[in-house]
Amino acid sequence: MTRITRTLFLAAALLSSQPAAYPWGPTGHRVVGRIAARYLTEKASLAVKGLLGPDSLAEIGPWADEIRSDPAWDRAYTWHFVTIGDGLAYASAPKEPKGDVITALRRFEADLRNPKASREDKAIALKFYAHMVADVHQPLHVGRDGDRGGNDIKVIWHGQNANLHAVWDSLMIDFQKLSFSEFAEFLDPPSQRQFAEWRKGGYLDWAAESIKLRPQVYDIGDGNLGYKYSYKNLPVVRERLMQSAIRLAGELNSIFR
Repeated sequence: MTRITRTLFLAAALLSSQPAAYPWGPTGHRVVGRIAARYLTEKASLAVKGLLGPDSLAEIGPWADEIRSDPAWDRAYTWHFVTIGDGLAYASAPKEPKGDVITALRRFEADLRNPKASREDKAIALKFYAHMVADVHQPLHVGRDGDRGGNDIKVIWHGQNANLHAVWDSLMIDFQKLSFSEFAEFLDPPSQRQFAEWRKGGYLDWAAESIKLRPQVYDIGDGNLGYKYSYKNLPVVRERLMQSAIRLAGELNSIFR
């Protein structure tokens, strides 16, 4: 993707009325895929290669966003996020009829585990699954009612008009001026205790973690965001990306054991 194309995508994300233009942005999704590949067992790594061919988990990370301009995938739009109002849990929240990130994760895990599924179907399932494991870790993809995942929260980011969703999707990450491989290399690996803790629980637990981060995410003062907001929240972004990678690898190791 050229620099001009990336700029156009970012501009579209900032102006879009849709709740989830580019979750984590291409850089964030590639970071997750790059790190997850390090933690795959040999068997899982071979299975992934068998489905993706020459492509890596890092390369296919943004795929589920890139296909959203294809009318054939209009039905996938709501699979990137879930709305859970303040004070509610997933079980008690109104459900999206077309599905959400939780139902999508469950569906694509089932496809990957299905011995009767075709290679093509499993390859598509893996691309969606890897992407959506990351999506559910982006706090604003487990959104509250009324602001469309922070898209309606207008802010200033280092002097430029933006919205809160875009800040968390990509602006904090891209402001570091790192390639996805550099960003992945600079993330500290988890301790043994963190690794064990992160591998507990499942999709609903990961979503609950995103909900728990809301007070910090929405602590935006007058909406003029810059170094102070980034200093406070970039460690959260780093941790959520690393958690995504560790959990993606763990789930794939379980699926392809």
